[in-house]
Amino acid sequence: MSKKILVWFRNDLRLHDNEMLVEALAKSDEILPVFCFDPRQFEPTSYQTIKTGSIRTKFLIESVKGLREALQALGGDILIVQGKPEEVLPELVNQYEIAEVYHHREVASEETEVSTLVEDLLWKQKVNLRHFIGHTLYNKEDLPFPIKDIPDVFAQFKKKTERDAIVKPCFVTPQQISFVNVEAWGDLPTLDQLAINENIEAITTQDEIIGGENEALTHLHEFLHTGEGMALSNTSLKKNTIISKLSAWLALGCLSPREVYWKMKDAEANYGLKPYFNQIILGLLWRDYFRFMFKKYGNTFFKPKGFSLQPNKKYDLDTPLLNAWKSGNTAQPLVNSLMIELNTTGYLSNAARQLVATYLVYELNIKWVYGAAYFEEKLIDYAPASNWGNWANLAGVGNDLRLTTSFDFQKLVKIVDPKGIYTQELRA
Repeated sequence: MSKKILVWFRNDLRLHDNEMLVEALAKSDEILPVFCFDPRQFEPTSYQTIKTGSIRTKFLIESVKGLREALQALGGDILIVQGKPEEVLPELVNQYEIAEVYHHREVASEETEVSTLVEDLLWKQKVNLRHFIGHTLYNKEDLPFPIKDIPDVFAQFKKKTERDAIVKPCFVTPQQISFVNVEAWGDLPTLDQLAINENIEAITTQDEIIGGENEALTHLHEFLHTGEGMALSNTSLKKNTIISKLSAWLALGCLSPREVYWKMKDAEANYGLKPYFNQIILGLLWRDYFRFMFKKYGNTFFKPKGFSLQPNKKYDLDTPLLNAWKSGNTAQPLVNSLMIELNTTGYLSNAARQLVATYLVYELNIKWVYGAAYFEEKLIDYAPASNWGNWANLAGVGNDLRLTTSFDFQKLVKIVDPKGIYTQELRA
């Protein structure tokens, strides 16, 4: 009997640099790729938000579609199902006589709980759930310290990692795959089927970022080889966002951080070191840092008090003010412009995120977790560790408590839009 391995795709929607996929192909005769649209990811939250908003949902659908097309080009497909993984995957294991299930491990509590539920149920079937780690630039075993001893201060983490750790080469992209025989691979859900109570028509197509591995690789190549990175020199922040937009594809694993690193090194060899190359590395290191911090500290980042040793700060929950911030209807025009951009594109630059978050927490005095949850709903590059870690730091309850006084609204206004150009462009 042939050995069949179920490859459970989650936030790893790519063929390139995918150890899980490469290992599954090496250890099996046939693989069954599967993606589950978990209904819990599209439900309302306790913070007056939706778990995954329409723009982020659209980007996810496009990314799964991109993976499907890549697998179809190799003569197969990906089985698309709607349901909870812990209910769906054991049934598929029985139906297709699966020997093992492979997946990428996550670090946030809800995602790890789903993995645990799946693992426990598969164990009863005497089927192993094998874990892989493929979301970071550096593998945890290659770090110069164990997880429990990772420096809480980012500068120390960066210095020691860059000095003593290595970035491994990418895994080779599979050129041939043997697939389990499946009669019906399932249809991609539509945006209407997944989005909850949202005005889907409000989604803009201006500067639209399309999900999928092919789009990610094309964007990376153009950025590195056609000089688009020189947008950094532009005085308009609206045009100064191309680097961070890689984060959207990185968040769903359409793009591997190691692929970004090594492609950048190739470009550096051809063109010399560009200033924006260092910003790419810095962004990748921040992603790694927060993922490892979540691995080290678990759920602390989700708690309003966070790491603070002080009593909980008293916040207002002024729903009209919170809703005004969400809709871009505050007393601050720049905040309004930025929030409207977030609502229509699913994206903001890092400096813009800090500005609107600082306004919510320190000017409106609204609890930071409501802002973090709203970003979770809207951002196409949402990743639990980066989002909640950054918000906790900004609110002064992160694991580096020295950052408590680092965020000043008026100072950020001067950084983000010193001449008012940004606001004028968005009003045009």
